[in-house]
Amino acid sequence: MTADRPNLATAARRLMATLVAAAIPAVLAAAPAMAATAPVATDCTPEASTACVAAIVMDEENNFVPDVGVTISGAEFEAQVTTNQEGPVSVEVPEVGTYTITLDEATVPDGLFPDPPEIEVTAQRGSTARGAITLGDQPAGGAPSGEQGESPGGGAETPAAGEAGSEEATSGGFSFANAWQKFGLGIRLGLLLALASVGISLIYGTTGLSNFAHGEQFTLGAVLAFMGINMWGLSFWPAAILAVVICTATGFVQDVVLWKPLRRRNTRLTQLMIITIGLSITLQFTIQLLIGNGSERILSTNPTSMTIAGIRLSSWSWASMAVAVVAILFMGWFLTRTRVGRATRAVSDNPALASATGINPDKIVRVVWTMSTGFAGLAGLMYGLSVGTFSWNTGMQVLLLMFAAVTLGGLGTAYGALAGSMVIGVVVEMSPLIPGMPNDLRYATALAILILVLLLRPQGLLGRRERIG
Repeated sequence: MTADRPNLATAARRLMATLVAAAIPAVLAAAPAMAATAPVATDCTPEASTACVAAIVMDEENNFVPDVGVTISGAEFEAQVTTNQEGPVSVEVPEVGTYTITLDEATVPDGLFPDPPEIEVTAQRGSTARGAITLGDQPAGGAPSGEQGESPGGGAETPAAGEAGSEEATSGGFSFANAWQKFGLGIRLGLLLALASVGISLIYGTTGLSNFAHGEQFTLGAVLAFMGINMWGLSFWPAAILAVVICTATGFVQDVVLWKPLRRRNTRLTQLMIITIGLSITLQFTIQLLIGNGSERILSTNPTSMTIAGIRLSSWSWASMAVAVVAILFMGWFLTRTRVGRATRAVSDNPALASATGINPDKIVRVVWTMSTGFAGLAGLMYGLSVGTFSWNTGMQVLLLMFAAVTLGGLGTAYGALAGSMVIGVVVEMSPLIPGMPNDLRYATALAILILVLLLRPQGLLGRRERIG
């Protein structure tokens, strides 16, 4: 019986175990609070495996405002920092993702108001995600806007280190400078859309097929360049050229393996369209498997900014616009000055009549598929460089803008795709200037334009009426 009685040492051990078990929840609950109040380094330098978030508080004259409390939170992380007159204050964050920069309005100098008091930024490894809050002499009345402008792909452009502003940093309310800046962003988006949309229009013109997988060809250009630089160790130009070449080859392979056999079987357009939807889903999740769910950057270095004609864009944005203009001019020359281009227009106008004159429609369609995927990949590459980030579903989100552009310009016409893309790009970027229009709804304006065009002018701006029956 004495063996069943616990001795004094056993009782003491059980008492200590009970006290430890009771203290664990309290320690866990207090851990976030202790982490939040712990000293935080405010001069984070991003490396390949780390990510930084920087908070910038400025007055209307772009001077840094000191002694303002800022909270950076997200991904089970929270840090409190205080601004200074030397520049942005940055902290290292534990993982990539979205972080919220919140201003402590009690620390704002008297007579100044934050516009907006809270913004979100997307942190990426190897870079610093900056968020700027402007203190004005009037209460905030506009939509939140940070240094990082959201893209259709969910990414954001990160300005160069040491720069207080960004091409997409705008204060609430309408101003001519703000509208002119938005117009410049619209031209950039329109040119990149045109570079990608011309392929959709040519495919539809020569085959009658609406290719729902074209958005993934757009994403593939950025993905291949990212993999070439960050996974295969290539420098930028070899990686960029390789990405465009592979995207071009995918169109050739698709026509050889998939579309030509289906054309020979006289497969209906509805069934072909369903196949493009399935191909789109397959490519989406293949890309997701390769790069993951988060946003990625093709280049880890921050671009410099350039101001031309009062429009401030990153150097890569200006370069992307120049490349898009050259590629579009080449496409126009190809369609009007070469035999293959004229044959392409003939097949688009009347395939049966073109075949009767000795043109092989199958060869023309193969050329169209090859060129379309190549231009889509180039557009995706330029988009990833100019906007700054991309994700696995960027193409799916941009696809709506592409369809709106080609429908507005006129299905089957390359020049219509150019005109429609420019209109869509400018309208989408300038729509947040409408009072009460949330910034996140600017892409919905493309859907509104698409519906109006189908109701009022189904053939589009440059399309032709067709007789039915």
